[in-house]
Amino acid sequence: MTPPPTARRVRLHEWAAVRDLRLEAVADPAAGIAFLTTSAEELARDESFWRQRTAGAALGEDAAQFVADTGARWVGTATVLMRETGARDHLDRVVLAPRADVVGVYVSPSHRGTGVLGALLDAAAAWAAARGADALTLDVHADNARAQGAYRKAGFAPTGVAFTSSIGPEIEMSRPIPPAGAPDGR
Repeated sequence: MTPPPTARRVRLHEWAAVRDLRLEAVADPAAGIAFLTTSAEELARDESFWRQRTAGAALGEDAAQFVADTGARWVGTATVLMRETGARDHLDRVVLAPRADVVGVYVSPSHRGTGVLGALLDAAAAWAAARGADALTLDVHADNARAQGAYRKAGFAPTGVAFTSSIGPEIEMSRPIPPAGAPDGR
């Protein structure tokens, strides 16, 4: 039996794999209601962009990208961005209170429903908790029922915030991060 993928933070030298997984993600049939960029936009980015993006995701104090690694290939990813009060988020909204935003979530179709998403979000939560966050927040398209269901299964609930972005109507969802040592804590 094949062991489950390991959720881990990307490493500095893995820029080409970061690029390739992003290209896979934005080519997904649901990408139009899941990602803020297109395949064409991602393909136009040069090597220096991907190296810089990976460096921030691997070493940054306010951003971290996690991947689900089977040992043979990556089958999922999620990035968490730490936001300070007064900063602007990825949609240019003013952040009203510190938060940990999950973005760029993707699980390969062959691994959906297998626990990969939960493992990625647990890794993101642990990283965010170490930086003082008490919840993870994300935005999901109002028409993306599959993603909303997966996020609910992973402990997220709608916050009541709804808005329109460049990809259409979206809702905000949040998941508390239990304190370390709590019954559900990690």
